[in-house]
Amino acid sequence: MRKKYNTPHRSRVVKTRMTDEEYAEFAGRLEQYDMSQAEFIRQAIQRATIRPVITVSPVNDELLAALGRLAAEYGRIGGNLNQIARCLNEYGTPYAALSGEVRAAAAELAALKFEVLQKVGEAIGDTQTYQL
Repeated sequence: MRKKYNTPHRSRVVKTRMTDEEYAEFAGRLEQYDMSQAEFIRQAIQRATIRPVITVSPVNDELLAALGRLAAEYGRIGGNLNQIARCLNEYGTPYAALSGEVRAAAAELAALKFEVLQKVGEAIGDTQTYQL
């Protein structure tokens, strides 16, 4: 008659390769805890914590540098538009319509700058890798 065990039926097999040094460390831990390889691996998996590691590639560095230049250029253009609007406001009535158009262009430029920064922030947030 077969002996019955009070453990769940396990049908999946997990394999890995180790260097001699890695295996020596693994075997040392097995002796230290006095448990089988399978039980050690099961417990290690159940108690493992996964820590996210953000990796930044050279492409992202280039993207960030280009974004910085673009944002600076938007700032200079916006400053120029504000100076133009100020001058138009000083001369009053003949340029009222043009002044409104310049203000609208400055507002659109600020909105575009914000949108670009937001999209880049989302793109950078998606580049994550995970490490055990």
